[in-house]
Amino acid sequence: MAIIFGYIIVCASVFGGFVLSHGEMATLWQPFELLIIGGAALGAFIVANPLHVIKGVGRAIGAAFSGKHHSQEAFMDLLALLYELFNKSRRNGLMAIEEDIEGPESSELFLRYPRILQDQTLLDFICDYLRIISTGNLSAFELESLMDQDIETSLEEAEAPAGALSQVADALPGFGIVAAVMGIVITMKSLGGPPEELGLHVAAALVGTFLGILLAYGFVSPLSSSIEHRAKESMKVFECAKTCMLATVNGIPPQLAVEFGRKTLYSNERPTFTELEEHIRGR
Repeated sequence: MAIIFGYIIVCASVFGGFVLSHGEMATLWQPFELLIIGGAALGAFIVANPLHVIKGVGRAIGAAFSGKHHSQEAFMDLLALLYELFNKSRRNGLMAIEEDIEGPESSELFLRYPRILQDQTLLDFICDYLRIISTGNLSAFELESLMDQDIETSLEEAEAPAGALSQVADALPGFGIVAAVMGIVITMKSLGGPPEELGLHVAAALVGTFLGILLAYGFVSPLSSSIEHRAKESMKVFECAKTCMLATVNGIPPQLAVEFGRKTLYSNERPTFTELEEHIRGR
């Protein structure tokens, strides 16, 4: 919703200012200029990116417009789940949670946290590293290094759609110039005709430049930045889980281990100590 609201402001400011300056909106309606710019940008986008990135761009745009992200409740569920797992393993040994992490979909413990079960990537992250911890063969330093590599790879994958859109945004002004040059070619071909006709051709050519710049800096580039921000924010849930598990490996009690994870969260998503404690007790 925020993205749509921002686009409305962009359009209202640009086109509203144009109309208030006694411009005619019909002059800006140049569908063939838009075809040149949009078609060239789309073709270049397809050439420049592998299929999985192209599909990722579609998913990322849908997620950006939906506004969905990890809420404070989701983070509290994550911390409460980890607390229960750590507490169970601390009381009964690491083997006590083996059934839970091998079959989380049928685990009574995991079933209490449907938000976590619905996030397959996060679920795999938690279960995979708890399996590694249960083997007892890796030190905390080695485990942290492995987790960091995992998170870094996930971040690169999540940021790929933003990078692809950023390249499109950089190319759009150039394609706008291409459309403008083609408009000037048509204008030169019409030399000797009525001045009104020449004026229309020149106006159409200038609209091509205008559209390329507007689409780049008013629409595609901001959307790319939004997707990039969302990609970085989506990694916070993995960093939180990582910090909690590393604290447990280092012998920190469950209550303090989840506190370590809570401190990694951004202020707008971080529950207070009391809120988290009450949430865990409620569970």
